[in-house]
Amino acid sequence: MTIAFPPLPYAQDALEPHISADTLATHHGKHHKAYVDKVNAAIEGTELAGKSLEEIVHHAEGSGNKGLFNNSAQSWNHAFYWNSLSPTRTAPAGDLAAAIDRDFGSLDELKKKLKDTAVNHFASGWAWLVAKDGKLSVTDTHDAGTELTAGIKPLLVIDVWEHAYYIDRKNLRPAYVDAVVDDLLNWDFAAENFAREGTWTYPA
Repeated sequence: MTIAFPPLPYAQDALEPHISADTLATHHGKHHKAYVDKVNAAIEGTELAGKSLEEIVHHAEGSGNKGLFNNSAQSWNHAFYWNSLSPTRTAPAGDLAAAIDRDFGSLDELKKKLKDTAVNHFASGWAWLVAKDGKLSVTDTHDAGTELTAGIKPLLVIDVWEHAYYIDRKNLRPAYVDAVVDDLLNWDFAAENFAREGTWTYPA
């Protein structure tokens, strides 16, 4: 059994004009696929074959297998990122909206925090909206770092590796982050993650 390479949850051109089909063809079709292919090559014939991607990520971190961690965590992060975006404008509602108001003061303040964290993150990495014991916060991780292994619940993530935006925006990360936060974040996905018992699981 191998780790799946999941399709995008929308058409390749569905996020235009904010993220182009060209970017998704490269980012999903080449970068994400390469991470999955490397995981499958690494686990073939080992006790990890047939394990879930979440189990592989935890094993790689615990055993200090940096190469396997990088590729498995990046596979997970990317699938979570695709689902964190939506071509249809969404808005927080219900328990998530109440938690945002409680912990950030307003949705606008949360968006500002997300933008500041994503834009100011140095070099490659990820900006996250997470929950721990029902309380929301914004965090960031470097390189392949993932909040999956941090004992907290990821709700949304923004990819700030250059390959997420360079084709469309060159070095203008702030323009990409503004577009994601203002127009593409999938608040329905965040609400589902906030309500679920455990954490989101990678598609089998």
